[in-house]
Amino acid sequence: MNSKDLLQSYRSLWKNRALATGEENPDIVLMIAIEKELRDENAHPRVRKDKQKKLIAAIKRINDSSLSSDMKVALIDIHFKIFDTID
Repeated sequence: MNSKDLLQSYRSLWKNRALATGEENPDIVLMIAIEKELRDENAHPRVRKDKQKKLIAAIKRINDSSLSSDMKVALIDIHFKIFDTID
């Protein structure tokens, strides 16, 4: 599974979310997007949820998608790796 496919699959989960495009490294774009998602940075600070709730919501969104099983596992794995690195 290459990083461009992973990024494209992640983009398909979030139709209206703006992510970097162009010549950027897909790995970095994906990692930054997932970290922002888990930190709930797209929400107003007063209504932000904790990272555990955001991880659960992300896993549900991935599982409910029409992505292949391999893609789902890969995206969930990346979410867990990033979850473990943020405070």
